[in-house]
Amino acid sequence: MRSFIPNRAMLHTHSFGAEWNASSSQPKDSVVILNDEVVRISAMFVKPRYPNGAGSLNDIDMKPGDTAIVYVCELPEIKGKFDPAKAAALGLRPGPKYRELQLGNSVQSDQFDEMVHPSDVLGPSIPGPAVLLVDCPTQYHMPELFSLQSLSCFYEDSSNQRESGKKVNCIIHLGPSSVTKSVDYQNWMKRFGETQHIMAGHEIKNMEIPILKGSARISSRLNFVCPQLFPSSGFWSVKPANDVMENDKSTSLEACGIVSAQNLLKFHLRPYAQLGLDSASIPSSFTYKDIVKELVSEIPEVREVPEQVLKFWQNNANVKNIQPAGSLMLMVEETWIGQKSAKLDGSPKHPRDNQEIPCCVEDASREDMEITFLGTGSSQPSKYRNVSSVYINLYAQGGILLDCGEGTLGQLKRRFGVNGADEAVKNLRCIWISHIHADHHTGLARVLALRSKLLKGMPHKPLLVIGPRPLERFLSAYSTLEDLDMQFLDCRNTLKPSVKAFLSENVTGSATPQLENTMFAPGSRMENYNRKPASPRDTTALANFKEVLQESGLEILYSVPVVHCPQAFGVVLRATEKVNSAGKVIPGWKVVYSGDTRPCPALIDASRDATVLIHEATFEDSMKDEAIARNHSTTKEAIEVGTSAGAYRIILTHFSQRYPKIPVIDEVDMEKTCIAFDLMSVNLADLPVLPKVLPHLKVLFKDEMVVEEADEIQEAAVY
Repeated sequence: MRSFIPNRAMLHTHSFGAEWNASSSQPKDSVVILNDEVVRISAMFVKPRYPNGAGSLNDIDMKPGDTAIVYVCELPEIKGKFDPAKAAALGLRPGPKYRELQLGNSVQSDQFDEMVHPSDVLGPSIPGPAVLLVDCPTQYHMPELFSLQSLSCFYEDSSNQRESGKKVNCIIHLGPSSVTKSVDYQNWMKRFGETQHIMAGHEIKNMEIPILKGSARISSRLNFVCPQLFPSSGFWSVKPANDVMENDKSTSLEACGIVSAQNLLKFHLRPYAQLGLDSASIPSSFTYKDIVKELVSEIPEVREVPEQVLKFWQNNANVKNIQPAGSLMLMVEETWIGQKSAKLDGSPKHPRDNQEIPCCVEDASREDMEITFLGTGSSQPSKYRNVSSVYINLYAQGGILLDCGEGTLGQLKRRFGVNGADEAVKNLRCIWISHIHADHHTGLARVLALRSKLLKGMPHKPLLVIGPRPLERFLSAYSTLEDLDMQFLDCRNTLKPSVKAFLSENVTGSATPQLENTMFAPGSRMENYNRKPASPRDTTALANFKEVLQESGLEILYSVPVVHCPQAFGVVLRATEKVNSAGKVIPGWKVVYSGDTRPCPALIDASRDATVLIHEATFEDSMKDEAIARNHSTTKEAIEVGTSAGAYRIILTHFSQRYPKIPVIDEVDMEKTCIAFDLMSVNLADLPVLPKVLPHLKVLFKDEMVVEEADEIQEAAVY
């Protein structure tokens, strides 16, 4: 990770089990990680056993990620209560000797010629509380788990338990319900006797309860105002028809000492008098209806907004060309965003662009293409904006991820639900990464690992990942931990001349593409790269790349060098043309994503006549100097790039986290521009009305102020 994480941010951990690997036998005793006067923590390894006759995986197939770990947390025993009457009977006077006995030391009797031992005056000791954290991810781990000798001292039916007197007070089960509800696992749980079991596996019903309340609240409010762009989030669970039966079943399980984990559920270990579950800190549940009720109570005028927004879609269905006058009126309303306002007569600073609706939009169906923003912030996640990720939904032809910052998988689940996110991940055609900065790719490993797991045992190809070469080194290293099932292609092999030349000829052994002579925008101060041929591995990836284009319905996908850091790129996607019902040939849509960049000629040229330009707008206009220093763009510069290129619609993203909810934007020249929000979905057919919606969101943010950087977040030195 050193290529994208500064040394001062690296986490140095104390590791254990380095001497134990897949080829060694299971250690007889657990590994003690920590042992002091407060707590003793030990760990046991649990390997999977597959029914292939060999009993376990071969050394070649076994990876560290296949091994589960069981942790045991034991507190010291609780000494028995001191009995003053017994001490007096043994000839002891009250004083320091009482303290010595309580500390476990023997003392001389004050009246008799004999020693008084702690056991003479203390009641029986109580074994210290013990907690087990059990991870059993698959049914193949169960045999190894059940045979762990180090756990036998906790089994109620074991002679070791009777001798040691140890008892487990709480067991937290991390395994999925498919494992924990099996008969064998349930019988194993019973061996611990009267123990509190907390089922903390990844149950769908747990995943669908939002714990990020601030994020859930703002996305739900946006959904109420404009459900067309902000569909209902996937985390609101729908109660099943047999909800009463489920409640009865849950009640009976609690009576047996089994409860489902909840956010901030606690189990007290000390003081001993409070030993047990504590539900006092569990946050009260809230629903979509609760949030809407709160919104209407807080801002009564919001009731009228959904109906006003709906009219845009109704008009769009009936009118192909939006009248400029109507758009002009909307621009006058946009005084809420910036500090400058348009004149009362509605005249803008610059002449308006009377741009007609492109044919690809005019004839679009709702299942052609949709853009979902999974992260619209920069640097690091904030309360309301995750870091960069854009999901291009091609519906029947799959999907593409443009950048994959941390939390991307969680955002997919919040937008599409758990099952919907699984389908989106399974149907990914490729993932494209703009540059090596961590906020653009650290969610990649989780997405790849999930896809590998979902498609295991099914015929499929490795997922194509297109990115800067340093990213491959990280992914290759990570793949030693768990299977990522991916194929890497250097962005420099997907520049426009290389891709065009490659697509125009058949793939042969001699057709080795050449890297372009620069990895930066022409004329930039960082332009410097030596020409060299691609490796045979890249040639194989290019062959896969050609199949990806065909399966995705894309005519071309190519990377564009931009001005940000070494090997930073934007990307262009253009769909193949189609024939409409009238027999007319309709050109394919064109989407351009800037990645992180300063305005540069290469990107402007690549954005010519784009249907949608997704451009970073990290800083407000007044911070141009900082934007230049950090190789980012201001909002005005981003809009000017799209205007110069003749893009039909411009969507701004990658906002500095100093703007927690809404960025500072001058309302001038916003007639073709929209601000991106997390979980916003923009369908190709909805592009004509996109700029009209933004002013109507003012009712949600009218009282928002720009949060000072020092109060909200400490910006990283490098975005």
